[in-house]
Amino acid sequence: MASDSSRRLTCASFRRRRVLLIALLLAFFLFYSASWPLPPLNLSGVSSSLSRANIVSLVKGPPVEEIYGLLHFVTSDDDRMLSHSVKVDPGAPIDLTVYLGGEQPDWPSHMKRLREEYPLVVFSKTFCPHSKKAKKLLETYNLSPPPKIIEVDLRDDGDFIKLILTRLTEHSTFPNIILNGEGLGGNDDLHTLRAQGKLKKMFESAGMTVREDIVKEQETQ
Repeated sequence: MASDSSRRLTCASFRRRRVLLIALLLAFFLFYSASWPLPPLNLSGVSSSLSRANIVSLVKGPPVEEIYGLLHFVTSDDDRMLSHSVKVDPGAPIDLTVYLGGEQPDWPSHMKRLREEYPLVVFSKTFCPHSKKAKKLLETYNLSPPPKIIEVDLRDDGDFIKLILTRLTEHSTFPNIILNGEGLGGNDDLHTLRAQGKLKKMFESAGMTVREDIVKEQETQ
């Protein structure tokens, strides 16, 4: 008798669990198959800040620093100039479209070109003794790709470039040396970095190839 009673209790318990499981599955199915209306989204408080331009900038990523705009401008193949007829103030931030010269604002591609072809840009003056010393030192490294030399005094927009560089790099004299968008300073700074044994590593970190035999020969003199 005890055995029969135990079997009946076990069967009843099993049936209850099965009914409960079926009920849970049914509730789950009904819940996720139903169309639940979403509450209306009130954008009145943010419509002014989420403009089309802001949405585009969020999609494209963080803004490009102006120094890359200037580098793109001076390393372009054409003879474009920041003439004084351009309605910009070189002492204030300049919109990147000014540096594009009608090109498409494909900054990922533009910056890739700068990193691969012109990682080192030297703003120089042909008659400046400090510029000559800096260029002579860079020649000893036999860099690849070679530094891009911008002789500012040979450009019609040289005064514009000087003011822009002073604002962006806080360095107002020549040479003004830019490595991967970062200002290294001038001739004295370049020689200090060399004396500290840092310059070669900085060039290599920027993706440039250095002829070690020539560098070692110069350093032992």
